[in-house]
Amino acid sequence: MDTRMQKKSLDSSPDETRTFEKGKVELANLGDVTIGRGILEPGWSWEKCVKPIVKTNSCQAPHTQYVVSGRIKVVMDDGTEEEFGPGDAAVIPPGHNAWVVGNEPVVAVDFTGLKDYAKKSGSS
Repeated sequence: MDTRMQKKSLDSSPDETRTFEKGKVELANLGDVTIGRGILEPGWSWEKCVKPIVKTNSCQAPHTQYVVSGRIKVVMDDGTEEEFGPGDAAVIPPGHNAWVVGNEPVVAVDFTGLKDYAKKSGSS
């Protein structure tokens, strides 16, 4: 583990910005940790906007996240459902679909699931 203090800005200079239909993720790489901010526009759903890129049946990224604004509905492959909104902290295991609820963009900070999110199948 790196013992230096590190600082990155997701606002002015993310290490990477990955865009897809109706959304984007901005990433800060801090040694072994990647922290990302997802911004998902109204009308975004994993199935319509990310599934065509990654070509899996459901999202296989494990998310540990904090929702800053907007509302997102998540349905696990086993049918379990939950809706998350501003101030909610969440752990969402791999194997889910999700979509924006309402007319406000979802902004969420993710601590575990965005490093390889929305990358084409076969890329690392």
